[in-house]
Amino acid sequence: MKRIFLFLFLISSTALLGQTVLTTYAIDLKNKIGQSEIVAGENTVTHDVFVFAASADSLSILKYNSALFLRDKLVTNRQYTENRSLMGYSFSEDGNPTLYWFSKEEKTIILIKYYLESKTSRALKFQVPLEDKAILAHYQKDNNFYLLMQEKTKQALTAFIFKNGMAQEKFLDFSSFKFIDRKTQPRTFNQILNENPIEKMDAGEYNPLYKVSAKSKIYTLPNRLILTLDQSFRKTQLFDIDLESLEIKEKTFSKPVGEKNPKTSNSFYHENKLYQINVNADELLFDIKNYESGQSIKTFSVSKKDTIRFSNSPLLMQIEDREPRKLKNTAKFLKALSALDAGLSAYKNQKNLFITLGATGSNFKTISINAFNDPFGDFPSNNYYNIESNYSVFFESIWTKKLELTQETHEPFASDKIFYFLDTHKEAVLYNTLKLNNYTILSYYDIIARQFVLRKFTDGLD
Repeated sequence: MKRIFLFLFLISSTALLGQTVLTTYAIDLKNKIGQSEIVAGENTVTHDVFVFAASADSLSILKYNSALFLRDKLVTNRQYTENRSLMGYSFSEDGNPTLYWFSKEEKTIILIKYYLESKTSRALKFQVPLEDKAILAHYQKDNNFYLLMQEKTKQALTAFIFKNGMAQEKFLDFSSFKFIDRKTQPRTFNQILNENPIEKMDAGEYNPLYKVSAKSKIYTLPNRLILTLDQSFRKTQLFDIDLESLEIKEKTFSKPVGEKNPKTSNSFYHENKLYQINVNADELLFDIKNYESGQSIKTFSVSKKDTIRFSNSPLLMQIEDREPRKLKNTAKFLKALSALDAGLSAYKNQKNLFITLGATGSNFKTISINAFNDPFGDFPSNNYYNIESNYSVFFESIWTKKLELTQETHEPFASDKIFYFLDTHKEAVLYNTLKLNNYTILSYYDIIARQFVLRKFTDGLD
């Protein structure tokens, strides 16, 4: 499911998108798009921006300074990396990049450090222990590359931190902690994660509803992880993990309780605050807690007869990628919300704090094949078939950075504009995004112009 595209519902003028082409670079992928990859990354110390463009038989590394002027490049072959995918990157203290090329079949990562000054490289092989571990997530943080894995036979996670060509293994033991499922039955750590797979939250970026509706979430911070478990209606179980000392601190945050049992609940961690919701068809409970003290900062209770006074947008329902439509009242919103997987996200830009609250799920609808023309006989020979539709309900709340309610209306995020650009420019392929200090870069390959493009997007209407 794609992210909620709220601003298209509110803003119809494409003249407000504000995207700017920063730079282009001619490159011919020889009609082998399926065998090509393009990734952009920032050296967070020097603020140089690198582009790694891999074709079927060559790799181009482009080095830009912070003003996006091309300063250096390296073009080399794909020796050692044939039939491997580009998993990530890191930067050494000398400023040169290391790329991580993964092969699931061989269960290995080839680490190659590229020296732009001498136009040389050095390769190492890392055996990924997939026999007794499963990959949960991989990401870049503070110029290092992280590989997070779940142990299959132990109640633990393992983090591999790749820095300056070395891999540090961090074993994170959860065997001493107690876990229960939504029916309050005891479960092991692995049982909880197998039933509720971990979703990685991207720090400093807008995390869409389909991601934040996960019951198990991990937040990546410098030398630290926050793991939240929300399989229980009664509490959020949170683990603060120090990747240096390997100390794991458990914290429990009680969820707000109403007159009737909740049907769906969740939480979201953001900048030392925990946002929690509990929902049934009659009531929405929303609580903001201080992370250190566990005390409530803001508490809201909304019944089905109330108006949601902290909503800055209409109450909306969206099916697949169609234009959202307004729901008539709070009762209809809560009825739909309570039947789905609830979630909420918090995102802060230079101006405000934005909270998206809603839920996602699937709906099966039975359709008669007589209701449409089926000349090719693609559907079953019986009279009916089922269609699965992904849909969501949601609204947006806008706050000041001091957690004061505002009357402001939604302005598009950079991610909104990027989504719309990609939806309307099918020539843009092999795309990914890079969040910088106050704007986001979309990198992609233009299959018509046969060039790589860096395009800038900002939040707001500029």
